[in-house]
Amino acid sequence: MEVNEVLADAFGRVQGEVAGVLDGLSQEDLEARPGPEANSIAWLVWHIARVQDDHVSEAAGREQAWTAGGWEERFGLDLPPGDTGYGHGPKDVGKVAGVSGPDLLAYYEAVHANTLEYIGGLTAADLDRVVDTNWTPHVTLGVRLVSVIDDNQQHGGQAAYVRGLLESR
Repeated sequence: MEVNEVLADAFGRVQGEVAGVLDGLSQEDLEARPGPEANSIAWLVWHIARVQDDHVSEAAGREQAWTAGGWEERFGLDLPPGDTGYGHGPKDVGKVAGVSGPDLLAYYEAVHANTLEYIGGLTAADLDRVVDTNWTPHVTLGVRLVSVIDDNQQHGGQAAYVRGLLESR
């Protein structure tokens, strides 16, 4: 198995989690928060897509789907344009509202398509390229992609957990 196939499989698992967690949810359930400090499914899925879009687009040297595809305007969130959700507190989490499940999924699917296009041409040697010198040690493409997959999977699991809580009430 080639490295790009491994990455495609990992990102495909994120895609499956996102699609599954959003399937059939009402707007009320998308925005429900199990506690005042907790994240909603809408925020979690938006954050998954934003982090993947931001980090992979930067590595690929291309514009994010968020702006190129008009998602920023379509969602109309009261957040700064480049916001990915990093460091959000409860007030900011609450600002990810009014976005439908189908729109969240469509944005994620656009991001996922861009990700697959980019990683489709990667080789093992590409993973050693330094993409961020703001850290010690410097961050390579391989480390960045694994970080995105890890962050996406953690938040996908959280979204599935919140959905389970909602379904058990």
